[in-house]
Amino acid sequence: MSTNRRDFLRKAAIGTAGITIGGSAMSMSAKSYSRVIGANDRLQVALMGCGRRVGAYYNAIKDKNNNVDLAYICDVMQSQRERVAKHLEGKVTGKAALLNDIREAFADKDVDAVFNATPDHWHAPGTWLAMEAGKHVYIEKPCSHSPREGELLVAFQKKFGKVVQMGNQQRSSNESIEIIKDIHSGVIGDVYRAVAFYSNTRGVTPVPKKAPVPQGLDWDLWQGPAPREEYRHDTWDYNWHWYGWKWGTAETGNNATHELDIARWALQVDYPEHVNVQAAKRHYLDDGWEMYDTMDATFRFPENKIIVWDGKSRNGYPTYGSDRGTIIYGSEGSVFVNREGYKLFDRGGKLVRDSKSTSGEAGTALGGGGGMTDNHIVNFFDNIRGKSNILNSPIDMGAKSQMLTHYANIGYRIGKSFDVDTENGHIYDRDAMKLWDREYEPGWEPKL
Repeated sequence: MSTNRRDFLRKAAIGTAGITIGGSAMSMSAKSYSRVIGANDRLQVALMGCGRRVGAYYNAIKDKNNNVDLAYICDVMQSQRERVAKHLEGKVTGKAALLNDIREAFADKDVDAVFNATPDHWHAPGTWLAMEAGKHVYIEKPCSHSPREGELLVAFQKKFGKVVQMGNQQRSSNESIEIIKDIHSGVIGDVYRAVAFYSNTRGVTPVPKKAPVPQGLDWDLWQGPAPREEYRHDTWDYNWHWYGWKWGTAETGNNATHELDIARWALQVDYPEHVNVQAAKRHYLDDGWEMYDTMDATFRFPENKIIVWDGKSRNGYPTYGSDRGTIIYGSEGSVFVNREGYKLFDRGGKLVRDSKSTSGEAGTALGGGGGMTDNHIVNFFDNIRGKSNILNSPIDMGAKSQMLTHYANIGYRIGKSFDVDTENGHIYDRDAMKLWDREYEPGWEPKL
């Protein structure tokens, strides 16, 4: 690692502070080390976004078997990047620089990979900027803020050839991999239907009011690709999910991604033929939550296959015996699968097999994390190094699953059902296609 370059970047970065949080840095300079990633190379990684999700990366970064240095800790809120540095001090290797602006890390040619855990509106732009700079990316769900961004991510990945793993970590669950393989081999006959669900007890959301920008927050950079507006109280810290469509993707983008991905994986389907959505705000009608909090969506696919989404953000009734999961129906039986494992039933409803997960992955808890995420990150690292050529959730696969959440949100926003082109995923309805792309702050538009 080039010490001079690292020192230069520490001094040049906006709001940057350096902190040693582990052992010695790499002894090789950038000039003597080609940075062509091999099976035993030490990876230089950057954390982009230090909110609730960042803790899920700690185990993988601390694990010496993964052979990584933490090069940068970046967040637009000073207290968050400082908190992460404190958490990791002495527990990981590398000399991490604390950054306000992730583009400083992108400019460092020694950085190999970026973990993108920013708010939704930053996910796709942050990822394609990283790819343009030559970085591999672990991108959290939702991978895109609009259908068009999903298309763009796939195009950017093909152009730059980088490893891009979407953070739908159940794809790396040993139990999920096992039962999906069995489903594809016919263990429950011909699969025809899946019900994906989520139940939570989210409470009152404050009505946002104009307020001073919190101390230490770069509000302009937090907005990044999104059109500018004045700061409103409590926006930056999680509640941006529910304050309109500039930043968030509602609960469907926030959580349905995981279960709908399992459903699509099990049924081996791509784009639906028809989408029908019923959704509304049902709870705390006078609070600041601006989107639906309850949704039923039906996606009809070729060969008469159906996926149903049952999302309840503010009603914790365990309709299906769990707070989240997916039920897959076949001609000869059924499967219930979630992060805790799976249950296989015959057509008569008798339990045939029960496999419990040992990963300890969180369910509806904010932030999440656990063994599935650890496995998912190791899979990401192994593909960067060429130790594996099977990426568990490559961006082209992730973008198709994400498209289902966009269809659901679009259906809610236009208030009607619509047909879809099963070849390319585009919607035939003109009103729906007006929402295919998003509005960007001038200067932030994608350039491909």
